[in-house]
Amino acid sequence: MDPRQQVLEMAQGAGFDLVGLTPLGPPRDGAAFESWLDDGLHGSMDYLERNRDRILDPASAGDRPRTLLMVGLGHSRLQGRLEDGARIARYALGRDYHNWMGKALRRLGKALVQAGLASKPLARVDAVPLMERSYAADAGLGVRSKATNLLAPRFGPWFFLGELILDVELEPTLGGPNIACGSCTACIDACPTGALDSPGRLDARLCISYQTIENRGPIPAELREHHGNWLFGCDICSEVCPWGHKAPNLADRFGLHRSMEGLSLVRLMDPGLTDPAFAQLLEGSAMSRPKRHGLARNAALVLGNHPSEEGRIALLQSLGNDPSPIVREMSAWALGQGHRLDEGTRSAIERAWRLESNPDARAGMEASLG
Repeated sequence: MDPRQQVLEMAQGAGFDLVGLTPLGPPRDGAAFESWLDDGLHGSMDYLERNRDRILDPASAGDRPRTLLMVGLGHSRLQGRLEDGARIARYALGRDYHNWMGKALRRLGKALVQAGLASKPLARVDAVPLMERSYAADAGLGVRSKATNLLAPRFGPWFFLGELILDVELEPTLGGPNIACGSCTACIDACPTGALDSPGRLDARLCISYQTIENRGPIPAELREHHGNWLFGCDICSEVCPWGHKAPNLADRFGLHRSMEGLSLVRLMDPGLTDPAFAQLLEGSAMSRPKRHGLARNAALVLGNHPSEEGRIALLQSLGNDPSPIVREMSAWALGQGHRLDEGTRSAIERAWRLESNPDARAGMEASLG
């Protein structure tokens, strides 16, 4: 059998829905990436700037791989909410996809070595700075969308990407699915923060997913009300995409992470949920990425946008007791929403403000008092 065809069939046999091959050279979208970096739209993701040269020319890292085996795995499922209404990006409801795809790619790599089709394949799932969407499009897995993701006919935008870096030269898979965004601007129109400032261009600093996952500091005050009830990530641009409406329900692939049962905003706000306890609670879940203080900050934000008496009690407790100044400040903001700023709440924020030692948190608390 032709080695190229054998590699593709083995990749499909490993459980991947989409497979393709492309040379690992300078990415086709490199110029757009440089412009995006130069405009500062990457926010605090400094690792992208640090690895600029390597991303634009993978061979500059000293490796001499020849081919990328790109793979895609569908993860479409019904939307996810906690019992208190907090929303979670669908991909994070189950087991962390990095683990599943990483293991599957490593097994595939070993099988390719045993078949004499590669000698030192390298499996990667978000582990190296690589413009994988650009390469995946060139390999024919999908087409670029106005929301900056890829679209495939069966899954729409609901699929993960991974890759094997192969040290052999294989003919690329040419072409791709015959779909396109056309004149549709649903994703741009629906984005509540205006993060999609033009087709195919995302300002990460305005993106709810970036703010709730990658940003380790305070969420900008002007964005908070627009976050609605998103605790972790955001699916709005994918949910409104017409290509994703008929995607199959693949919830069984990654199941439901054990923490989803009984998890609540109030529980995440509990100052007694220590870092080790948080790590244990969300072990094997993508939701562990923002760390305890990041997820507690997000929980406080949601409780500010969707107030309840139970939430008010939790916020008052965090206001004075949470070890993170970022969570304390967000709790003050949530409590300080105009329709909830009664005399008792104002007194609590003023007391916390007087005792606050962190200057940024103190300034945020003062702003919450109006």
